Amino acid sequence: MGKLKVGMVGTGGIFQYAHLPAYEKHPEIEIAAVCDTQEERAKALAERLGLERYYTDYRTMLAEEELDLINICTPNAFHAEIAIAALQAGKHVFCEKPDAMNPSEVRSMSEATKVADKTLMVMRNNRFRSSSSFLKSYIEQGLLGEIYTGRCGWVRSRGIPGKGGWFTTKALSGGGPLIDLGVHFIDLAVWLMGNPQPVSVVGATYRKFAETDMADSAHSGFGDAQANGVFDVEDLATGFIRFDNGASLQIEFSWASNIEEEHHFVELRGTRAGASLKNHQLKLISEFDGVLLDSVPRLPKDQGGHTENINHFIDVVQGRKQPIFTPDQGVDMIDIISAIYKSAETGVEVRLKP
Repeated sequence: MGKLKVGMVGTGGIFQYAHLPAYEKHPEIEIAAVCDTQEERAKALAERLGLERYYTDYRTMLAEEELDLINICTPNAFHAEIAIAALQAGKHVFCEKPDAMNPSEVRSMSEATKVADKTLMVMRNNRFRSSSSFLKSYIEQGLLGEIYTGRCGWVRSRGIPGKGGWFTTKALSGGGPLIDLGVHFIDLAVWLMGNPQPVSVVGATYRKFAETDMADSAHSGFGDAQANGVFDVEDLATGFIRFDNGASLQIEFSWASNIEEEHHFVELRGTRAGASLKNHQLKLISEFDGVLLDSVPRLPKDQGGHTENINHFIDVVQGRKQPIFTPDQGVDMIDIISAIYKSAETGVEVRLKP
């Protein structure tokens, strides 16, 4: 059986950092085509990979190349458009997060994968970290008890990515840190909680650091900064999510805040134990013989999850595994994010389901 041929659409920072190494290492993958609207970037990657051609239009690539998979790492505004076109062309699709810009787009993606009978997976790398996998197993054994509430977030002091470029331009990104960072840890928290259905949200957003040029986070290097460019998205979002089983989740995501240190976290409160993931370091807290104890499990070295996520996608395409992520989970995610933005705009709670 021959190798799976993959076409790459979007070859910027996150592609170079997280996607390309995974595909290059996989023994069942042949990188057969590359596409980027920045011609020099597409040309340079094609030359590096020994490809005779490169593309600046994904539609031409889909029409001219015999491909099995499409990998998408474009600005958020084009995720749904490219994914749907690739699915309709009979390709499996792996897409960088977020799933889409709005509920309409993400539902169209979900419907397209059903019609095509092909796999659509969106990056959820934090599910594949060793700490996350251990905690998921711990929870499934009932050792946390009933998980009734939690907190999650990612806060930076000064870590605005690609300021003035597509990250900070709402028409291309869909929003700021809520849609950029929120997908990571809202997803991780909800997945650990057993994927309850969201029923309502309330949220607030702020833009207070659009004028600053200070940067103290490596993450500010992502994207292509543009001097005097657009900054019409939030730099901080907070919110509260209610689920159909009565559980709740507090959230906070910021690119820039006056805080002591950058960190990300998921905290879960259960009736038998609590769990804290701070910067992916797991701590478990429980009561034993009238004393509250905490413990730190010894876990394998964490590789970041990106490669493991892409390997899982290939296993699913090859029929070896059932998907850990399904498009309906992507629908719930974009529903949550869109509703938080709506709540922030209107100042009222937004209902998702009756």
